[in-house]
Amino acid sequence: MDARALHTGDSGYPARLHALAEPPTPLWIRGDWTPARRAVALVGARAATARGLEAARELGARLAAAGVDVVSGGALGIDAGSHRGALDVADRSGAGRTVAVLGTGIDVAYPERNAGLFDEIVASGGALVSQFEPGMQPHKGSFPTRNVIIAGLADVVVVVEAGLASGTTHTVRAMHLLGRPVAALPGSHGTDQLLVAGGALAIGGADDVLAILDGGKPLPPALPDDPLAAKIYAALDHVPRDVGELAFRAGLSVGTCAAMVVDLEMNGLAARAAGGRYLRLR
Repeated sequence: MDARALHTGDSGYPARLHALAEPPTPLWIRGDWTPARRAVALVGARAATARGLEAARELGARLAAAGVDVVSGGALGIDAGSHRGALDVADRSGAGRTVAVLGTGIDVAYPERNAGLFDEIVASGGALVSQFEPGMQPHKGSFPTRNVIIAGLADVVVVVEAGLASGTTHTVRAMHLLGRPVAALPGSHGTDQLLVAGGALAIGGADDVLAILDGGKPLPPALPDDPLAAKIYAALDHVPRDVGELAFRAGLSVGTCAAMVVDLEMNGLAARAAGGRYLRLR
């Protein structure tokens, strides 16, 4: 097994993990990976939708192409899509690498179908990371612990897609304790709930994530010139609302509102939440 065990005082131990209350030691690492200056964790549902998988892969590719390390948990769904996106651009000069944090020993491929993905991650210059002893099999309690390490390795965590009862809550909670930003892509029950509760910044894509990395908040909006669109934008907030409610708040017909809110969505000012509702993106 081509893995090494690093302790907190060793050269090569990821510096971001020192911010954790209990930095893992030893930390097992497989791969010749040197952490980049910036890192983003992309997390979410195992049973992801086609939309979620596409978003994860696009985010992974765009962020890695910008020189950002992409961290995730090596699971099916959003995790695998995020790793795949980073691998799509791994041959570009200056690209960030992808890191899979495992909930098993470093030598255990779980899920087994991702064994090939794990080999690709290592071959691309990324890494597999685990705080568990080699040979340890997955169990229910290992994944919340794994999620804390994901948070520890990231400057920003992005919840791409999630259900209402999601393991991503452990990662989000760890980020809040670290005082690091959490972002979410609207459009799933779990991410919408997180946004409504004020636990995350709404993002529309990689540019917003890069802006959070650089300045702490998504890019400011270019407000619509059309006065009717401006009325609907003013009616939007961070609570998902259906078209009928938006039309009432804006004093416009439902038909006008339905057409205009789609334009706002295409211009990155609104996002479609679960159930066909809309919220303000910026």
